Amino acid sequence: MSESMKPQLRSEISALPTYKAGKKVAPVNGLDAYKLSSNENAHAPLPSVLSAIVDAAAEINRYPDPFASTLTAALADKFDVPIEQIATGTGSVGVCQQIVQAVADAGDEVMYAWRSFEAYPIIATIAGAVNVQIPLTASGQHDLPAMLVAITPRTRVIFICTPNNPTGGIVTQPEIDSFLAKVPKDILVVIDEAYVEFNRDALAIDGMATMKAHTNVGVLRTFSKAYGLAGLRVGYFIGPEHIAEAVRKTAVPFGVSGIAQAAAVSSLQHEAELFEIVEKMIAERNWFEAELRKIGFDLPASQANFVWLPLGDRTDEFTSRSADIAVSIRPFSGEGVRISIGERAALERIIELAAEFVS
Repeated sequence: MSESMKPQLRSEISALPTYKAGKKVAPVNGLDAYKLSSNENAHAPLPSVLSAIVDAAAEINRYPDPFASTLTAALADKFDVPIEQIATGTGSVGVCQQIVQAVADAGDEVMYAWRSFEAYPIIATIAGAVNVQIPLTASGQHDLPAMLVAITPRTRVIFICTPNNPTGGIVTQPEIDSFLAKVPKDILVVIDEAYVEFNRDALAIDGMATMKAHTNVGVLRTFSKAYGLAGLRVGYFIGPEHIAEAVRKTAVPFGVSGIAQAAAVSSLQHEAELFEIVEKMIAERNWFEAELRKIGFDLPASQANFVWLPLGDRTDEFTSRSADIAVSIRPFSGEGVRISIGERAALERIIELAAEFVS
């Protein structure tokens, strides 16, 4: 059969990058294997959350509430916003896709820092939008002045990932205030706070307060990281009412399962317990960074649940050697590796390996 007789794909699809999920590695020479390649919460779910999951599983023969009404009401109460300003979806990546589909026509521009969240270029390309990638500064921070210069009449949405994945740096409140004062009000600015619960910088953005102070700002969050529900896929957007309405319209019907909704609501009810775990993860991150600095690495400060190790052209070698000690990490070839905060034994192996890579 000739190529012309086959069903045809969109031209953009051939160039579409594939999302690279964190890989697992096999045990090596009796060493237990650890996965530090995905930004997951390595701690087990709370018994109370597991109990809510079990109870909800009894109704999997029924479609879930398509409006996630109980969860939406809980979020509205937590953040003191009307329910009309909230939209849910399958993790922050799912909601991110809903946002782009809601605001960007083919040929419109989606702007974000680079390197940043890997899904941004995939989502924009699928929507037929144009990716506008603004390089991070030499210190790994968002270059907001360069973003302002890059705005055109076709710019529809700007994503600000803070803390930034995979580098861990943040945008400060003074920086975002100055930026928003100059962004045209017909452009949606989405503050992507997937890792906000791990942020302890005194100058960090208050995403919700910033959203409430502007008519063109939304906040994107997830239950996958700090809340430990990565496997259940539930995230949410809070922003201008007409945007939230459109984001709800672009959602996959019944995308957030009843189990995921029940787990998210239970997690909100037991935040105090969950955030005790978050504090332990932050302490472990600080220890890990300190140990890497002791052996000679100049690291950008991370405010997330991972650490960025800039290795340049030795990135692939480090990744291969890490697999040899049964620890998976997330490489960005030619740039560096992202190491999620997980079990102490795994982090200790990485520190020992990293000592061989100090330039």
